Amino acid sequence: RGPSAPPAPASDPAAPPPAAAAPAVAAPAAGAPTHAGQPPAHAGQPSLREYTLSEVGKHCSRGDAWIVVDERVYDVTRFLDAHPGGVGPILNLAGKDCTDVFANYHAARVYDRMLPAYLIGTMAAGEIVVAPHVADFRRIRQELLRRGLFETDSRFYLKMLAWHCTLWLCAMYLSLGCDSCGAHMLGAALMGVFWQQLAGIGHDLGHSGVTHSFRRDHLVGSLLSAFMGLSVGWWKSDHNTHHVVCNAVEHDPNIQHMPMLAITDKVFRRPRFWDTYHRKWVGMGDAAHWLVSYQHLFFYPLMALGRWNLYAQGLIYLLTQPDKTHFRKTELAGIAVYFGWVLGTALSMPSWAESVAWVMLSHAVAGILHVQIVLSHWSMHSYEGRAYNGADDEWYVTTMRTTMNVATPPWLDWVRDAAEMQPRCS
Repeated sequence: RGPSAPPAPASDPAAPPPAAAAPAVAAPAAGAPTHAGQPPAHAGQPSLREYTLSEVGKHCSRGDAWIVVDERVYDVTRFLDAHPGGVGPILNLAGKDCTDVFANYHAARVYDRMLPAYLIGTMAAGEIVVAPHVADFRRIRQELLRRGLFETDSRFYLKMLAWHCTLWLCAMYLSLGCDSCGAHMLGAALMGVFWQQLAGIGHDLGHSGVTHSFRRDHLVGSLLSAFMGLSVGWWKSDHNTHHVVCNAVEHDPNIQHMPMLAITDKVFRRPRFWDTYHRKWVGMGDAAHWLVSYQHLFFYPLMALGRWNLYAQGLIYLLTQPDKTHFRKTELAGIAVYFGWVLGTALSMPSWAESVAWVMLSHAVAGILHVQIVLSHWSMHSYEGRAYNGADDEWYVTTMRTTMNVATPPWLDWVRDAAEMQPRCS
C-alpha cells in the first residue's frame, strides 16, 4: 500500500511559526540553467507535454508514481522496486515536486544517466514557484559544493578505523584476558561504546558518504554486520524513508513505536491509522492506553534494550525482503558471525550471572545511541498527512521544524558522532 493522500493537516499551535512571508520568486524559465546545474529542460529534446501540479498530484501510488525534479516530470513507476534507496522515499514523494530532496540525496551522475529514461514532460510555465528561503538554501548548497566540503577526507576514516579497532580489542582483552568481574564489566562497557561509535560509520556508509560509491559503501557496511549485528539493507530502507517524511505520524518508521511509545498526541486523534511503512493498522487499544500512560517511567529501560529491536527488525527485513535488498546473504552470514562471537564472549564468563550481566551492560551502554537519535527528533514538530504542499512545508522548512540542533562541546563530538550538527530550528 502506498501512502494515503489526506487533505493538508491543520497547523499545529505548538510548532514553530513558518518563516515570515515574503514575495515568492518564479522558478527559472524552461530552457534556463537550474540550481542543480543541469542542462536546459528542452535542450536536445523533442517537444514534451506540459503538466500542472494538480495533474502530477494524481499520480501518487505504488502503481502510478510521478515526481517533479527541476520542473521536469518523470514517471518512475517501473523504477520503484529497483530504487536503491528503497520504495519508501519515492512513494512518499510521488505526485510532488521533490527537486530539493532529490538534489540533497543524489549524485550529479544520476541526473545524467538515470533520470532521462523516465522523462515524460515538463511543468507548465508558472506552476513551480521558488520561495526566497528555498533560493537561499540552494545558493548555500552550491557554495558548499564549490568549496568541496562534501568530499571525503580519507584520513578521517583511517583515524576512525584505528579508534574502532582499539575499542574492540580493549573490550575483548578485558572480557577474555582478565579474571576479575570488574574487568569483565569494563570490557562490556567498552563493547557498548564500540557499538555506539560504529553506528556513526554505518550511517556514513549507508548514505554512500565514504567512497561515494553506492555498491562499495553498501558492501563495506554489510560486511560490518559481523561486528555490529545490524542489517544495513534494513537501515537504508527505514532511514531513507525517515529522511523524507521526518516525524510524519503515518509515514515515518522512526516514530512508529506503538503501543509502547507515542511521541505526539496526534496519534490519538483517530481510533486508528494506516502505518504506510510497516503496512499495518495502528490503534489505541486498552493495552496501548495503559502503556503510553506510563511511557515516562520505562523510556530509559526501553532505550537500554533498544538494540534487540534493531536485531529483530534487521532479521525480519532480510528474511521477508519487503523492499529492495542488497548483499542479503552477506548480511545474514555477517549477523551469524556476530552472534557467534558475542555469545561466545558472554558464555566465557565464570558464571551465568556474569554472562547475563555482560550482555545486559554492553547493550545498555550501546543504548546511549538510541537516546541520541530520538533526542534529535521526538520533541520537535510532528504532522499528519503528507508534506511538500507549499512554501510552508517544503523540504527545508519541514527538515528544520522536525529536527533539533543539540549544542555539544567540541570535545564531545566523538560521543555524538557529529549528530549534534543538525539544522538549528529558529
